[in-house]
Amino acid sequence: MGRLEALVFDVDGTLADTERDGHRVAFNRAFRDAGLDWDWTPELYGRLLTVTGGKERIRHYLDRYNPDFERPAAFDDFVAGLHRAKTAHYTAMIAEGAIPLRPGVRRLLEQAREQGVRLAIATTTTPENVSALIGSTLPAGAMAWFEVVGAGDIVPSKKPAPDIYTWVLDQMQLPPGEVVAFEDSGHGVTSARDAGIGCIVVTTNGYTEAQDFAHASVVLDSLGDPDKPAKAIAGPQPARGYIDLDVLRALMVAVSVPA
Repeated sequence: MGRLEALVFDVDGTLADTERDGHRVAFNRAFRDAGLDWDWTPELYGRLLTVTGGKERIRHYLDRYNPDFERPAAFDDFVAGLHRAKTAHYTAMIAEGAIPLRPGVRRLLEQAREQGVRLAIATTTTPENVSALIGSTLPAGAMAWFEVVGAGDIVPSKKPAPDIYTWVLDQMQLPPGEVVAFEDSGHGVTSARDAGIGCIVVTTNGYTEAQDFAHASVVLDSLGDPDKPAKAIAGPQPARGYIDLDVLRALMVAVSVPA
């Protein structure tokens, strides 16, 4: 492992707990707008999250849970239209301040900026969803905090493929050993690991807490704050109760030492 040069964040479930009461609700509103009687319950949505990408999730739903639905001739356009409508609903919800950042996220972002550690995003969600969340939860102009935003269909294969992390690292001209990745899901951990990133911090949520995080450096319930400490599920408990750059540098050293 080299020195800590950059933090690369997943978005949904990592920066904010967006899935259950954000994306799921937006999908259902888009379905109603289209005259469809589909209802993605919290339980069903948890199963659908095994597939990354919104358009891919719609196709998987039809293949697995609604195979009798008569698909229109221009099926790809139909799916893309549903996804655009869902994105519009989601960004409107986010603009209203419906979903806050998870504990510790803003604190760590600001510390990184103060100490000259670069920031980037590696996500399967759309660029519009990223900018909506950042714009509603951080100060004006905060999208510029992130030097590179890898999002949506910018690479051919989504997580768990490593493509999005590889693309971000190439854009930043950084080796994977100088980067810490932040994820909330098993697919995300696989993506980062297969891109060569050794230091991976996982913050679980209700949908991902039982997933396989064997390759993560530490698994926590959040990044934590001084007044709201994080709980370590696997790996070392942060001494002060929260993840900061000193903790990350120590994790990088631990990863670089052969077991």
